[in-house]
Amino acid sequence: MPGLVHVVDDDPSFRTAIERRLKLAGYEVATYATAEGFLDAGLDDAQPGCILLDVRIPGLSGPDLQGRLIARGSTLPIIFLTGYADTPTTVRAIKAGAEDVLTKPVSSEQLLDAIVRALAQQNAARAQHGKLETFRACLATLTRRERQVFDFIVRGKINKQTAHELGTTERTVKAHRHQVMEKMQAHSLAELVSIAERLGMLDPSIV
Repeated sequence: MPGLVHVVDDDPSFRTAIERRLKLAGYEVATYATAEGFLDAGLDDAQPGCILLDVRIPGLSGPDLQGRLIARGSTLPIIFLTGYADTPTTVRAIKAGAEDVLTKPVSSEQLLDAIVRALAQQNAARAQHGKLETFRACLATLTRRERQVFDFIVRGKINKQTAHELGTTERTVKAHRHQVMEKMQAHSLAELVSIAERLGMLDPSIV
């Protein structure tokens, strides 16, 4: 199955039609009449999926649910569905991280395209998160001195400057530098700098 699509909409005929359409496309589908019903069902962020969310539903509105999910750290992408082309609502939803805002009635092609994009975005975000965890694990293997050398390298210090700062020899710095490159699985200085940036080591506030 390509993923689980959560449909949150108060219109039962719409939910039925969307569920049928998505199941034909190979998706698993779960439907909810209210945002509260969706929250009560519990989240499974581990499974690939997204949320088709009506903007105007009784009780907790679509944007309100979006806010709750962001606060919970949910990684499920949200595609808003609305019967009204409301530009301010659309802008707010996108700024808050929604993948798309579709106006009803929505064609099957438009809907499925939006779901494919949302799931691809989720997959990319998870891959990036996985890489970051790998980088953190590699960083944890560095000795204190290797970490110091790493810090100097990625800030543009040459071996001679690093050796002077650390009170050691260039040969020792070169040896540490080689170890840093190996342990961080970096094949070039540019790649090492990119890793440092991803780890937040180049933040001006971190010295």
